[in-house]
Amino acid sequence: MKTFGGQAIFLDRSDINTDEIIPAKYLSMITKTALRPHLLEDLLLDGKPFDAHSQEMQAAKVVVSRANFGCGSSREHAVWAFEVNGINLVIAESFARIFRQNMFNCGILAIALDKEHIDALFALAPKGAVTVTVDLAAEKLKAEAGGVYECDFQLNDFDRELVGAGGWLSYADERY
Repeated sequence: MKTFGGQAIFLDRSDINTDEIIPAKYLSMITKTALRPHLLEDLLLDGKPFDAHSQEMQAAKVVVSRANFGCGSSREHAVWAFEVNGINLVIAESFARIFRQNMFNCGILAIALDKEHIDALFALAPKGAVTVTVDLAAEKLKAEAGGVYECDFQLNDFDRELVGAGGWLSYADERY
């Protein structure tokens, strides 16, 4: 079974859309790897450009954000950009439906948590690098940085099996 977690990056904004995740001008790229350097390059946080090439971003395996993550155009490219950058987990208050399903289809875990849990995760960020670990079978999440925060999450059986297999193609290969 695939594992999920690692160092987290915090994107403190709601409604981060697919054009901010991967700008539309790159949708003609013919390989997923061509998307790698363009992840989040048009993202604004507090009205300022996000440094998508920072050392912190390069080390990130987990994204923590606010509500309605992945809204906008329904394109797999946004998820592929995370995939080729080694992001294996996105945690947010909520996700756009198609974006969330594209994440599971590509083997990336999407965990929706109530605002109070998201706020608790954000409270860890000023304490240093936050490392997140996930026990998929037990549906438990643990974040550590100068303190520990633990919480439960829920997935339906199909999504748990799909993402645990590594995405739709691996899931189908195992079963059909």
